[in-house]
Amino acid sequence: MRTTDIRIEIASRAPGLDDRPLAKRVGLIILATDHTTEVDFQRMVASERIGVYGTRIPYANPVTPENLMKMQPSLTAGAALILPGEPLDVVMYSCTSASVVIGDAQIEAAVRAAKPGVPVVTPTAAAVQGLKAVGAKRISVLTPYTVETSRPMATYFADLGFEIDRFTSLGLTDDREMARISHDEIAAFAAEAMAPESDALFISCTAVRAAEVVSRIEKTFGKPAVSSNLATAWACLRICGDTTSRPELGTLMTKPYPEG
Repeated sequence: MRTTDIRIEIASRAPGLDDRPLAKRVGLIILATDHTTEVDFQRMVASERIGVYGTRIPYANPVTPENLMKMQPSLTAGAALILPGEPLDVVMYSCTSASVVIGDAQIEAAVRAAKPGVPVVTPTAAAVQGLKAVGAKRISVLTPYTVETSRPMATYFADLGFEIDRFTSLGLTDDREMARISHDEIAAFAAEAMAPESDALFISCTAVRAAEVVSRIEKTFGKPAVSSNLATAWACLRICGDTTSRPELGTLMTKPYPEG
């Protein structure tokens, strides 16, 4: 039988539609070169209740303050491409170093130009909330960046009242290489980077696969560790109303998100 001879009938009634395919929507704005964020969010955030929807924006290495700043004009257009015309429950911009250079408030304004009123999460703001949630006042910081790119981050945390006991940078300039640092290497550098007097360690960079080894790192020195992707995943989950304690992912995933 030819396919043109097959009779196709229209159903007698229109299908009933759910308001949403999933109850909550998390939008991700990630770099074109990002290997890590989507994988981490599928593992830590996505569920039968929460959907994760991503868009990519242009980015060119090396990781310098100048190149990071160049992403700002793409943020509104990138946000607009995430389920156009439909509301999101939270949008996360996935670049820690650029969040420092561009500014949390400026990123929020750019995203809300496309998605009015949506809560906006940046890795830096989420890290601050996360560090406070685990009771940290004195911190050590590990970044994969150069000193030039790391220095604004040191200023960012110091200006927000954190005492920085030790700040360690790995000197890399390509975020694709940052994504290839092995789990064992991340854990080893974390152990070296943590000052004994610090309350917690912050591991910066959404490209670095640190969220997968945070629990292992914490067992090494018996104190909390917060990574960029762990902090943003925690923030997005809590904003979506998921209060589940997941200690296997690290101390932070046992904590509530601050109100207000």
